[in-house]
Amino acid sequence: MISLKGLSIDLPGFCLESLYLDIRVNEFFMIVGPSGAGKTLMLEAIAGLQEISRGEIWVGDRNITFLPPEKRNISLVYQDYALFPHLTVEENVSYGLRFSKEQDRPYVKHLISLLKIQDLSDRRPLTLSGGEQQRVALARALAVKPRLLLLDEPLSALDPVFREEIQDYLKKLHSEGITIVMVTHDFGEVLSLGEKVAVLKDGILRQVGDVSEVFRCPADPLVADFVGMKNLFPCDFVDNRAKTSEGLEFCLNGNLVRPSGFLGIRPEDITLSREIYSSSEEGNVFTGQVVSIISRGTVFEVVVRVGNSRFVSYMLASSLVEMGLHVDEEINLRIKSEMIHAL
Repeated sequence: MISLKGLSIDLPGFCLESLYLDIRVNEFFMIVGPSGAGKTLMLEAIAGLQEISRGEIWVGDRNITFLPPEKRNISLVYQDYALFPHLTVEENVSYGLRFSKEQDRPYVKHLISLLKIQDLSDRRPLTLSGGEQQRVALARALAVKPRLLLLDEPLSALDPVFREEIQDYLKKLHSEGITIVMVTHDFGEVLSLGEKVAVLKDGILRQVGDVSEVFRCPADPLVADFVGMKNLFPCDFVDNRAKTSEGLEFCLNGNLVRPSGFLGIRPEDITLSREIYSSSEEGNVFTGQVVSIISRGTVFEVVVRVGNSRFVSYMLASSLVEMGLHVDEEINLRIKSEMIHAL
């Protein structure tokens, strides 16, 4: 449906560099990356709000590169909602219809019902909660029946309760056949909502693929770090062995032909135990000392020092309590070979 062909934007001190990207009809496509990566700039270019330097933007078989925003049939929702404070909720939602040839009032009523804002119709934006404002912004964007809905970090300013609520509404909207492109810096949102994902860093697309593929097999250390692969070690490869610069040696799941690179290990793929593993057991086993135990919401982050290296592992609260693990304790780490990724 949407194709970016060599899209480039040159700005003082920053540029998007020759982006090629295809987004299918009815896809929930995520664009992720750290702050300043160029994510919002990319959305604004697609919506026609940012002039591009080179390349083309296609919707289906139509080149929309030089069309004004109002001719593209694309809606963009910013993270700060951008509602009109002097208009009621109903007036905000209906605002775009005055510029649309197709004024489907029953569809607008359906949106208002779907997003559960019918009881807010006479109120003004400043009297609404963050979650309510976001729902109104979504309804306004969808009222004109866009071919594509662009969302710029719609959950970042919400508290956890409202964030889950809006996630549920986005899933409902997507189930009705709407193509959605959503920008975020939170890979957790990608896992819960997205089908495909593009990782953007410093204006360059680092990796594009299915969410599970990018999550499990990042293309390089930059992507690995962003998707939460917190254990990254520079190393040398010889056949199916890898040796880090700190002197640790790993057994890999298969031979590598290149001489050097990085190892990546997800925190949830490291098993901690007081059990002493035998040398015949599968996996890479190390003994280290617990440095810190920090709550990370649904899990605890356990940092273990092995020699001069530090490993980050995740444990459920129930497992941590059952084990009775504490700081400064000696503990064994086990990492299966297939859970180690060569980058």
